[in-house]
Amino acid sequence: MQIDFFVAGVQKGATTALHGILSQHPELSLSSPKELHLFDDESRDWGAALPDLSPHFPAPGRLRGEATPIYTFWPRAIERIAAHNPGARLIMLLRHPTLRAHSQWRMQFRKGVETRAFVEAIAPVPLISESQLRQHSYVARGFYAGQVRRLLAHFPRENLLFLRTDALWLRPAPTLGQICDFLGVAAPTAAMLERATVYTVPVLARDLGEMPEPLRRDLDRRFAADIIETAALTGLGLSDWLDPAYAEPMRPQETAGGQV
Repeated sequence: MQIDFFVAGVQKGATTALHGILSQHPELSLSSPKELHLFDDESRDWGAALPDLSPHFPAPGRLRGEATPIYTFWPRAIERIAAHNPGARLIMLLRHPTLRAHSQWRMQFRKGVETRAFVEAIAPVPLISESQLRQHSYVARGFYAGQVRRLLAHFPRENLLFLRTDALWLRPAPTLGQICDFLGVAAPTAAMLERATVYTVPVLARDLGEMPEPLRRDLDRRFAADIIETAALTGLGLSDWLDPAYAEPMRPQETAGGQV
């Protein structure tokens, strides 16, 4: 059994929300749980076949998709996906990297994985261990250009869809229509559009507040060159991300949804 498509990135980029929205489409079978973490599993013997995936996709005759947002970031995950299914389609949701980093920190702090203040957590130090890469890669995950180049190295451009996260909230109908066209299925259903009015997150943590302005400026400077390169590689308009006054648009009602 092959997986047909992946919401492959990025963490805190609305992958949980999109997984829930796409699960409402009658032609799609989204994995249970949401994140299978198949292709970032370093304990697996990659010379052996994958385990039986059918229990994760109980609806037969539909396109199978899963959403593990670390895939674009994890060094060999995309290579392994290409070996599994060279015709797979991959969606990468992109969120402003500075705001994404702070959102990841808030989630990890709320879960108790992180105990450091944000200013300490984003200090430029090497990420050496696997746990550091998975749990504390607040800044590293926001350098999107290298992740996009990895995707382009293993898949043809027509198999890749790059979207801004805020497009889901500002223009849900056309954005979901674009995704359905990309996957080759019928137009979004009313249930999908209704689901798009709720912003589903694994852990509610907005009460931890906004980041201090000096840290915002520092991270914006660190990401500026990468934003320009990412725009060139993806064709997305990202120039507003270079504006220090950039703020994310109002989002739908936020709810904790766990692994949808």
